Amino acid sequence: MKKQILIVDAYNMIGNWPNLDKLKKSNQLEEARNELLRILSNYHKQSNSEIIVVFDAMFVPGISHSYKEFNLEVVWTDEGQTADSYIEALAGRLQDRLTQVTVATSDQAEQWTIFSQGALRKPAWELFQDIKRANKEVHATARRYQDQNLVRHSPWDNGQLEKLAQLRDDLTTKK
Repeated sequence: MKKQILIVDAYNMIGNWPNLDKLKKSNQLEEARNELLRILSNYHKQSNSEIIVVFDAMFVPGISHSYKEFNLEVVWTDEGQTADSYIEALAGRLQDRLTQVTVATSDQAEQWTIFSQGALRKPAWELFQDIKRANKEVHATARRYQDQNLVRHSPWDNGQLEKLAQLRDDLTTKK
């Protein structure tokens, strides 16, 4: 099975996801960045992909570096480098026969460039929907485990439950 790597164009997600765009427009860009990282960290646990989040220096000049946070690799490009050019070069380096790279961005030019390198592309809205779907699956699984846990702690054993079911069936058929 191929190693899966998801490269996320961070400011593209912030501009295209409604809740993050709202934060950005209300001059809460740092909160939008932190919320994006939190969302992607939760998604990382469900997606079985390594996730690299790329911010460019457009809004925070001069802090070029990368670090691990919330099980994500977070990259800040150099002040003169765009996230697009960094992502295109990174996707080209990482994509090979054993690694499948997917780039999350709605930038059409960037999508075509990474697609020509063999990487997959995922628009911002599609990633947003994937995350919502994954969250629903987690909640449904958690609900199922809670329900099973209630049944497991039943004070009756299987034999008693069968007798109760038989009694119930007898009472309903006698009416």
